[in-house]
Amino acid sequence: MSATAALAPRIGVSIVTMGDRPQAVEALLASVAMQDVRPTRLVVIGNGTKLPDFTAFPGLEDLEGGVTLIENEENLGCPGGRNVGLARLAELGDVDVVIELDDDGLLVEKNVFSTVQDLFTADPGLGIVGFRIADEHGETQRRHIPRLRASDPMRRGHVTAFLGGAHAFSMKMLAGTGLWPAEFFFTHEETDLSWRALDGGWNILYEPDLLLQHPKTSPARHAVYYRMTARNRVWLARRNLPAPLIPLYLGVWTLLTLARTRSAKGLKAWAGGFAEGLRTPCGPRNPMRWRTVWRMTRLGRPPLV
Repeated sequence: MSATAALAPRIGVSIVTMGDRPQAVEALLASVAMQDVRPTRLVVIGNGTKLPDFTAFPGLEDLEGGVTLIENEENLGCPGGRNVGLARLAELGDVDVVIELDDDGLLVEKNVFSTVQDLFTADPGLGIVGFRIADEHGETQRRHIPRLRASDPMRRGHVTAFLGGAHAFSMKMLAGTGLWPAEFFFTHEETDLSWRALDGGWNILYEPDLLLQHPKTSPARHAVYYRMTARNRVWLARRNLPAPLIPLYLGVWTLLTLARTRSAKGLKAWAGGFAEGLRTPCGPRNPMRWRTVWRMTRLGRPPLV
């Protein structure tokens, strides 16, 4: 083994599934198995569901750390389910970088893991790498471009956010920032973790050459979308923003919501979620430093929009 290979970060993969996409999960696992760099370990989490025996999946049956199956008794939500996998990887201690993938995604290229290794090797301050997400026709939805006023999904660079469907985390970063905000259950958990990472001095890189093929979807397809979007926006601000910015942030998002939402039923659910966010516990409050606010502003997205 060369010195460079010996120093390359060990890759782990974590996939959460609710058991309703068995064929998509098998296709994703096959795309993991074809990578030019083998992961040390693969963790599959059944979020309130039983799992097939993926330990002998073709091409993954002889991983150095093996395939670990975890079955949660209940659906803990996306961030809660992912935390179970991250906690197990931290406990096992044989992974330096973890790649989390949506269970209905697909890795099209074979060099995804080697590219991730190269990126983390080149930048010791790199905490998060966000992948590009595109459908089977190569189209990236605007909401999947982690920049304001941006239409080019191929523009690479440091950003203030990442895509929840496909990304890579430094385990060292997670040890300092903490894991996903499990109480969010759905929506805005990526923003919460991004802000904590930036406040910890870590870099977030959007790398469009890392592609996850993913069906085109709308977040509003979930019945709880409007309520949880509003509640979690409030929690996000209460947890992470300096006190003077909280009303500014929530005011901006209220105006944007009123301008964008055409459904009276959706607005009613949003108002209920906003009130819930104000009156319910949001988890620990750790306001970011003002220098983090300035850093985000220089990166093109102050924590107001």
